[in-house]
Amino acid sequence: MINKNKAHTRGNYGMNVLFGVLVGGLAGAITMLLLAPQSGKRTRAQIQEESILLLDRTTKNVKKAVAQVASETNRITAEVQEKAGEIKQLGKDKLVEQLDRVSAALDTGKTAVEAA
Repeated sequence: MINKNKAHTRGNYGMNVLFGVLVGGLAGAITMLLLAPQSGKRTRAQIQEESILLLDRTTKNVKKAVAQVASETNRITAEVQEKAGEIKQLGKDKLVEQLDRVSAALDTGKTAVEAA
């Protein structure tokens, strides 16, 4: 049985990481601006560089989260298909069992009619 809370927690992990990276990057950029004793032009260049690095890290983390979700989806799909196959086989077995019972009942009835 699939634990929905566990699957939900894993799905939130990627979003939490992404959110943490974004907040951390923004906090770093703001701190850099407030504490930087340099010209505005140089500060803007550093902000641009940091923004590019943050975008790269965010892109990497989003791709990682998407890959984790895809992997989990494939695993769950395989489990569902396996369970569906088991249920299908169980249904076939029950049908054969019921047909055998009906056939036996018909044979008993036929024998009773012939004996009468």
